[in-house]
Amino acid sequence: MVCYTDGMPEPKSLGVIDHPDSDRKTDFLYRVSMKGLVRNARGEVLVVKETDRAFWDLPGGGMDHSEDLKSAIAREMKEEVNLDGDFSYRVIAVDEPVHLSAHNFWQIRLVFEITPANLVFSPGEDGDEVAFIDPQLLKDSDSETERKVYVYAMLANK
Repeated sequence: MVCYTDGMPEPKSLGVIDHPDSDRKTDFLYRVSMKGLVRNARGEVLVVKETDRAFWDLPGGGMDHSEDLKSAIAREMKEEVNLDGDFSYRVIAVDEPVHLSAHNFWQIRLVFEITPANLVFSPGEDGDEVAFIDPQLLKDSDSETERKVYVYAMLANK
């Protein structure tokens, strides 16, 4: 969404709606990002290197309008790691909202522990590599994203 101020055709910001002709407060819209943490019997965590990325991350992505949680999780997991079959899930973390300056919008991330009916995975259309990794190996990574995988894995242990 692009908003205009003072009748000028200059975009102010995506995801922000001002109400200049009323006392109504500014509305801030959020992109909902979802990540899925899957463990195998050894306690390793399923990670993916998304297309054109050099670091590991939990599979997931943005929730589309009109999707329910389970449908959005299923779609994202299919796109990145070819998850097939049913699964159960529970929320393990909700990150503080962040402004993604590269895209000029705010995002909130939900992280789910996912228990799939089967543990057969391969790179999907949005993934280049898929692996199960001991989260301890990511604890001191140079990549902030990989360090977050470790943090989420520890939260799931609680």
